[in-house]
Amino acid sequence: MTTPAPRTSRGTRVLTGRLAATAVLSSVALLAACSGPPKNGSGASGDFTLSKQTPKAKGDIDSFTWATYAEPPTLDYTVAFDYPQNTILSNVCESLMRWMPGLTMEPGLARKATNPNPTTWVYDLRPNVHFHNGGVMTADDVVFSLGRQMDPHNAAAWAQVFNNVASVTKTGPLQVTVRLKKPDSQFPQYMATAAGVVASKAGVQAAGRNYGTSGGLDCTGPFKLGAWKKGESIELDRFNGYWGTKAKSGKVIFRFLTDPSARTNAFLSGEADGGYLIPTESYDRLRRSSTGTLYFGEGLTTVNVNITNMKGPLGDVRVRRALSLALDRTGFVKSALGGVGTVTSSLTTRAAWAGGSEQARKAALDGRPSAAPDIEKAKELIKQAGATGKTLTVATSSIGQDVSVLATAVQAAGTEIGLNIRLKTIAPNAFTALFTDRKARVGIDMFPLDYYDSITDPLDLLSNFKTGSYLNFAGYSDKQYDELVDRSTAAYDPNQRMMIEAQLQKRAADQLLWIPVAEWPTSVFLNKRITGAPTTISYMYYPWAADVGAAQ
Repeated sequence: MTTPAPRTSRGTRVLTGRLAATAVLSSVALLAACSGPPKNGSGASGDFTLSKQTPKAKGDIDSFTWATYAEPPTLDYTVAFDYPQNTILSNVCESLMRWMPGLTMEPGLARKATNPNPTTWVYDLRPNVHFHNGGVMTADDVVFSLGRQMDPHNAAAWAQVFNNVASVTKTGPLQVTVRLKKPDSQFPQYMATAAGVVASKAGVQAAGRNYGTSGGLDCTGPFKLGAWKKGESIELDRFNGYWGTKAKSGKVIFRFLTDPSARTNAFLSGEADGGYLIPTESYDRLRRSSTGTLYFGEGLTTVNVNITNMKGPLGDVRVRRALSLALDRTGFVKSALGGVGTVTSSLTTRAAWAGGSEQARKAALDGRPSAAPDIEKAKELIKQAGATGKTLTVATSSIGQDVSVLATAVQAAGTEIGLNIRLKTIAPNAFTALFTDRKARVGIDMFPLDYYDSITDPLDLLSNFKTGSYLNFAGYSDKQYDELVDRSTAAYDPNQRMMIEAQLQKRAADQLLWIPVAEWPTSVFLNKRITGAPTTISYMYYPWAADVGAAQ
C-alpha cells in the first residue's frame, strides 16, 4: 500500500484509470486494500475458503437464469437498499465510482475524482456515455440524479449520505462539483454505491411516479431493463451501446423464488443457473452436488439481533446484556449458517478494519467480551433489572434459516433466563418493510438483522446509532456518541479515523445497541454451464452479471 498523500488546502489529488484503486485508498482511506479480504475462516463445523472471484468466463452465452429470494418492490435507485433491488440494479444503473470484486474502488462514470480541499470533490465524467434511452450523459444528469437522493419528498434510503452536502453543481459540460458543509470521509466512498447512481434526467422525468416500477430505468449499465413479469421474473437485455466492455450474456432472467427449498431445487435441476444468498440449510447438499460449485467470499456481513424498542424491558442495558450472554452463538453458526461463519461479539467485521493500523485494529477488536454463553450471569442480570417474566416479541420469517433459527435461538435464550419471548412470523416479501415502515415494527422489540457494509469502513455500521440515523429504530441518542461519529467522519487520515471509530465500537458494544452474533461470508452457486461472477459483497454495486459467461 502506498504512503498517503498529505492533505492540504492547496494540494489536489487526481484519481484516474486503474491507478485510482490505490490512490483513492491510500490518500483518503476509502477502502481496506492493504491486506484485502481474509482468505479463509473457521466455522462451527468446519473450514471454508474465501475467494474474490469465480473462474473467468471462456466465452459468450445467449442467456442465463438467476434465482433471487424476493421480488423488488421497485428498482428506483434512490430506495435500493436491500439485496433483491441491488442484485439486479447493479447491472443496469452505474455510479460515479465503482466498488470492485476485491473490495477496492475505481472510477466508474467519473473518469477521475479530484479533492482540491477537504470540503470539495470534483467529478470529471467520461465522454460519450449513452443512456439506455439513447441520450448522452452530461453533468446535468449527475446533478439531477444526486439531487433526487437529497430531495426530502423522495424519502430516499441514501439521503443520510448527503447530510453534509451543501451543493451539487455543474461546473462544466462533463464536470460536477460537490461542496460539503464540513470534511466528510464517507461521502466519496458512497459514490460507489447506489447513492452515486446516475440516470437520465429526461428519462426519469418522463416516467414520473412510475419510475422504477414500469418502463425503463434509463441508466448506463451493461444491461437494460427488459420484461418485468410481476410476481414471476425480471429480464435484463444486453445494452449494445454500452461504453465499457460488453456483457458476455445476451440476457439475464431473474426468477423470484421465495421458498428456500424451491431455490435449491432450481439450482440442482438447472432451472436456475446460479444465485447469491444461498439457503444455508442447502450448503452441504450443494457442495456435494455434481451440478455446480458453491463459492464463498468476503461479505463484510454480521448477523445481529436488532433492538427496535427500548421503551420496554430492553431499555435496561442489563436485559440486553443478559440476552447476549444467554445466546448460543456456536450452535447458531452450526445449525443456521451451515458451519460457514464465525461467532463474534463484535458489531463490525475484522475485514472492515483492514485499512487501519495494527494499533487501531487492536483498539477496536481486542478486549471484547467473550462470545461464550454464561447463563447464570445472565439470570442474575435479569433479576437485577426486575425483568423476570417480562414479555418481549421477536420477528421471525421463513426467508431463510439465518432469520428463523436466530429468532428461535433468542426465544430459547430468553426463556432460559426468565423472560417470556414471543415470536411473530412475517412473510418473506413483507420482511423488507421492517426497514422502511415504522408501522411494520409496531409490537416488535427485536428482529434478526444481517448487516452488510456498503463500503469497507467500520463507520458504515457504527454510524447507524447516531441520533436520527436511518437504521436507529430504537431511537438511541447519546450526545457523546454523536460527537465521535462527527469526528471520525471528518477524519480523512485512515489511522486517525479508525482510532476514533474504535471508541465508537467500544461504546456501541457496551450498550449492546444491536446484539452481535456471527460474521457471515457471501455465498454464490454456479452450475457447470456458467462462470465469472464475483464472490464478494461487491455484487451489490458492481455489474457482476456482465462478467458471467460460458464455463467451457
